[in-house]
Amino acid sequence: MSAPPPVKKAMRDTFIGKTLEAMASEKNLYFLSADFGAPLLDRIRKEYPCNFINVGIAEQNLVSVAAGLAFEGMTVHAYAISSFLATRAFEQVKINLSLHSHVREVNVNLVAVGAGLSYDISGPTHHGLEDLSVVNSLPGITLFSPSDWVLAGKFHAYALAHKVPKYLRLEGKPVPAIYDARPEVKIEDCFCELQRGEDVCVVSTGFMTHVALEAMRLAAAKGLKPGLVDLFLLKPLDGASLMRTLGRYKKVVTIEEGFIGAGGMDAIVSGLVNASGLGLKIKSLGFRNKFVFEHGPREYLHSLYGLDAGSLAALLEKELAA
Repeated sequence: MSAPPPVKKAMRDTFIGKTLEAMASEKNLYFLSADFGAPLLDRIRKEYPCNFINVGIAEQNLVSVAAGLAFEGMTVHAYAISSFLATRAFEQVKINLSLHSHVREVNVNLVAVGAGLSYDISGPTHHGLEDLSVVNSLPGITLFSPSDWVLAGKFHAYALAHKVPKYLRLEGKPVPAIYDARPEVKIEDCFCELQRGEDVCVVSTGFMTHVALEAMRLAAAKGLKPGLVDLFLLKPLDGASLMRTLGRYKKVVTIEEGFIGAGGMDAIVSGLVNASGLGLKIKSLGFRNKFVFEHGPREYLHSLYGLDAGSLAALLEKELAA
């Protein structure tokens, strides 16, 4: 008898569910939305009407109102589509959150839904390929890119405890759990070596960790065993710990649903490797200096750009044979 399919959940639903639970005791916890819905938001609006604000389709105002509440000592979750939150409100994130975080506590959590190609068929206006680079460029902002809903739920307690601005890069579609069988993993760990391998290690983040896991299965079918590291807390990052893990390998392949060569995850990993003097060979996979205008579901778009599991597995086979 075959095993039942894994349960898929949306990261935002898990995070909002934790918010709803916390509001019973956290009277200074506010949830702001840029006219962006979710089933559990109806309960927050009904049960805690004074702690919920819909600012309308106005991401710049969303960040400004969130910052104002935070300046008065509130903890604020500001919720919007990632492609608009990271770019349309960039100046407000820079001035009101990043800059002010250097001189005062600003506990604003930017809950950005739609990472990478989550909104695949909506086209490049809704794709979130630049946010890793954009947010990484700003000092003082925590950058969280979970691969499953378990980590997204765990992050809520971290968000309440750490009174700094944070950007939560959440997948827009439901995904299966990766960390339900790994309860020991903590947000402060920054990453998890999901598979210890030989010679070549893949470093992935967000949805691409699911693609990488499938590539691991394809590689294993050919008797190959590359390593896999899921990087979920990109900033602040325990770089020394990550280098100790990658130091066991000869080559590293980074893969992300974002622009590469532009200051994203590939730059973070490459910078650490170069500074460490480990001499690792690095290859980065992602989107290079080009928006995705092709139309189709995510799997098709991945195949066009060599980001599907089959292409990654073929690359790993080549690198392991070299």
